[in-house]
Amino acid sequence: MRIIVLGHSGYLGGHAAEQLGAVPGVRLVGGGRTPASDFEADLATVGTAELAERIAAFAPDAVVNCAGAVGGDAVTLAEVNARGPAVLCAALREAAPGARLVHLGSAAEYGPTARGERVTEYAATRPAGLYGATKLAGTIAVTTSGLDAVVLRVTNPVGPGAPAAGLPGGLARQLRRAGTGPDAVVRLGDLSACRDFVDARDVAHAVVLAVTAPGPLPGVLNIGSGHAVPVRELVHGFTDVTGFRGSVREAADRSGGSTRSAQVSWQCSDPAAARATLGWAPRHSLRESLTALWAATAPGQPEDRIR
Repeated sequence: MRIIVLGHSGYLGGHAAEQLGAVPGVRLVGGGRTPASDFEADLATVGTAELAERIAAFAPDAVVNCAGAVGGDAVTLAEVNARGPAVLCAALREAAPGARLVHLGSAAEYGPTARGERVTEYAATRPAGLYGATKLAGTIAVTTSGLDAVVLRVTNPVGPGAPAAGLPGGLARQLRRAGTGPDAVVRLGDLSACRDFVDARDVAHAVVLAVTAPGPLPGVLNIGSGHAVPVRELVHGFTDVTGFRGSVREAADRSGGSTRSAQVSWQCSDPAAARATLGWAPRHSLRESLTALWAATAPGQPEDRIR
């Protein structure tokens, strides 16, 4: 089975490639923007015909798209998150119409929901910002493509390799720099939101199941823990895991928090459909995720081994 993993050197893509590569009979092709990739392609700029030609050369049985942008200006987000999936779908229709496409979406596509609500795949999509809006555009491109395709709508990933741009990865690096003594101080933004955290390795497991599942799949499947955790609780759990004895200082006026935290105070997805369709369920607790993240940032570990 030949599988192209686009974004294979990224955070979620690295975990997906690692787990897919361990499946017997799989020939993995790593795709990305760098010349070091087996399959070099930048979905933000490549043309449909050129991409189709490159895909045809590998004749894949499946393509996993983990490429995406979580930050940047509107043009960057639109090019990577919206244009990229649309071009990929067009190229696949031309070069490998029978290949299964597994695309990573985001729970940010749902936007604000009522506190206490666990959203299903049938919930209205009302993204609160550019990131969610561009991810939703990518999802629509995939679900209307006519391909054998599924979007895995991922909640907030955490675990080994979490990038510094996100709260868990950024906090891990702050704690490494500050030390764990009683005089250490870390400064964070607004921690009042509640989020559904899922281990990146569990996301990768969902990718493996989606690639190898027989028959057609639903257009969208939620991949999350199904439980909302106060972000402040995640921070306290992390300091407990690390043995941190210093102080955590949260922005008093919430000015240091992300825009999304202010717009979406609660986020929780219902993963029942993924359980019923794929037999998938999270296998790592939040504490296990944080412990693995902390270990991955230890001195001597390659920085961002899996980004």
